[in-house]
Amino acid sequence: MLLLKLKALAAAAILAAPVSYGLAHRAPPTRNFAGPDMIELRTGTVTYKPAGDYTRADKPANAPVVAVKLAAGVTIMTHQVTRDEYLRCVDDGGCPAVDKASLPPPNRPMVGVSWQDAHAYAGWLSRKSGRRFRLPTDAEWAFAAGSRFRDEGWPDFDDADPAKRWLAQYDREAQEEVDAAPRAIGSFGGNEKGLLDVAGNVWEWTDTCFARIALDSADREVSETKNCGVRVVEGRHRTYVTDFVRDARAGGCAVGTPPANLGFRLVED
Repeated sequence: MLLLKLKALAAAAILAAPVSYGLAHRAPPTRNFAGPDMIELRTGTVTYKPAGDYTRADKPANAPVVAVKLAAGVTIMTHQVTRDEYLRCVDDGGCPAVDKASLPPPNRPMVGVSWQDAHAYAGWLSRKSGRRFRLPTDAEWAFAAGSRFRDEGWPDFDDADPAKRWLAQYDREAQEEVDAAPRAIGSFGGNEKGLLDVAGNVWEWTDTCFARIALDSADREVSETKNCGVRVVEGRHRTYVTDFVRDARAGGCAVGTPPANLGFRLVED
């Protein structure tokens, strides 16, 4: 009888035990973990030409001007993720290994990172802090950039002659004189919202996928095809880069003059 009671108790203990269903264990946040400097921007509206390749009647077209309301506002990093901040993720095993001999000096933005690298850093920072960080959308970045945002998707030329549009875009970007070496944080000053180095010589990854959008005669969207293997990158001009590329100058830039450097800053939900 005693043996039967022991077996019954053991079976009850097994049934009461929690079941993991194969879910990965998430480590608790690190106590006293110093998070990044953030700026909380209240709700607002950004009016701009959204990213994407637009067509009308199968011909290249200008993107329509839209107004996007950010009802929750945006809480965004004051400056781009620095070299030392990123290296903490590498040393902790949360980000891919880097060639430390080619890194910028201290107090410089971390550059030479892909969208995948930036995404990994956001995940690591979220786990360490117990907060949720991610890359901004293109609309969030434009809103936070304020007057530093350069809405240069396409010059406004007659849709009947797309060649002029391509040439004007190329000429405008080719005239940019960009110092290729990343500068110390704050070198390009702050915008009216308190963000540092917006549209400096480090372009920033966003979470927005490249899209091809067809419009009707009234500029209403007819269809949209997204390619999330290519992401929108913002800086001195907008461009599109394949998500695994770390240096767009080495042939990874999909459209326009390649950015001088690829870096990033995160938003917090």
